[in-house]
Amino acid sequence: MDINQENALTLVSKLAAVVEQFDLRCEQTSRDIRQLAQQVPMAIQRSADEQFKQLTADIARNVQGGVEQPVQAYEQRLREAGQQLQHASIALASQLQQAKALHKQLAWKVAGITLGSLALLWGAGIWLSKHYYDEIRANQVSAELLKAYNESDVTLCGKQLCAKVDTKDKRHGEYLPVRPR
Repeated sequence: MDINQENALTLVSKLAAVVEQFDLRCEQTSRDIRQLAQQVPMAIQRSADEQFKQLTADIARNVQGGVEQPVQAYEQRLREAGQQLQHASIALASQLQQAKALHKQLAWKVAGITLGSLALLWGAGIWLSKHYYDEIRANQVSAELLKAYNESDVTLCGKQLCAKVDTKDKRHGEYLPVRPR
């Protein structure tokens, strides 16, 4: 295994770990969002129920006592509390939308990184395949020549190459075929 393959495997391993962490965080974020979405209506309902119970009790006391001014002040406070609840629910809905948008952006980024990494790996694989194909083709001629040397009766005579030639065989220009072993 050469360095490029080791680097590619390391890159794929690290990318898999990042994708796994991202998936875990996305799942946790989705659970948190669903939990908050379920709690908001119940909290609003409880608050409204408490306010209406308190309002009913206060109105009954004020009507019985014949005091109209405190009832009006309480109604004003109730309207203000309703407005605050409305603003809080709008803010929560905005935060939920931002969380969804962030989740979507992260998903696209991870998909882009994954596709880019796969394209890089694919390109590296093609380059390595072509490189080794060219090496094999270049060495194939050398291998055939070495095979022919091995099958011939050739030896070193000092610093020169000596061969037993087949004088009975047909000439190839200035060359005579070497006698097989």
